[in-house]
Amino acid sequence: MAFDPDERDDLRRKFCEYAKNHDPALREQLVTAHIGLAEYLARRFTNRGEPLDDLVQVASLGLLKAVDRFDPDRGLEFSTYATPTIVGELKRHFRDKGWAVRVPRRVQELHLRLASVVGTLSQNLGRSPTIGEIAQAASASEEDVLEAIEAGHAYRFTSLDAPSGSDDEGSLGSQLGEEDQALADSEHRVALSPLIARFPHREQMILHLRFFEGLTQSEIASRLGISQMHVSRLLARSLSQLRASAEDTV
Repeated sequence: MAFDPDERDDLRRKFCEYAKNHDPALREQLVTAHIGLAEYLARRFTNRGEPLDDLVQVASLGLLKAVDRFDPDRGLEFSTYATPTIVGELKRHFRDKGWAVRVPRRVQELHLRLASVVGTLSQNLGRSPTIGEIAQAASASEEDVLEAIEAGHAYRFTSLDAPSGSDDEGSLGSQLGEEDQALADSEHRVALSPLIARFPHREQMILHLRFFEGLTQSEIASRLGISQMHVSRLLARSLSQLRASAEDTV
């Protein structure tokens, strides 16, 4: 965004004045003068399925934050200072929007890191890593890792209501066939039963209650008389072993 020398001097004077008195009228003038920067940066994210108007609103919020935090005495151009603030606000918008339910930020960030951690460990170990190994590599507790894995079920990468990318094809969800759940369940039972039969009785019961009867971890814990955290640990360990066993049979 280009300003002539007189405009630049006037804006610098307004920034200096706003830094002292935080006059809302000055703030509005400064935001209006730089709204083009917010719109320009918002357009860089239009290929991610969000309406431009929504992105401009998010970018404008970042612009407001930049105006409030800008220190004209540091000698930086405002656009240099504001750009990473606005881009950060836009990226945060997409990161938060990807979660179907509200999940604490620390859990979101750990969940997103786990894919890389697990991939590296699997390659180095030649097998699926345990929860303890993942926790150590991620510099997190086992409880935090289990919480992040469980929270991953709340993450959605693409909405089924989002456009499919073609004008005449409707939404992504409209193109998906309906699954015959009874058939799918019976196929899963046939495929998994020999593998599950190798597990101790309690782990077999937990897997059955969780995936065949659809109970939550809390409900399983109540039925078995153990803590939910214990159920979560046993379930995660069983799934890791089950996945490794399934891969060995391929």
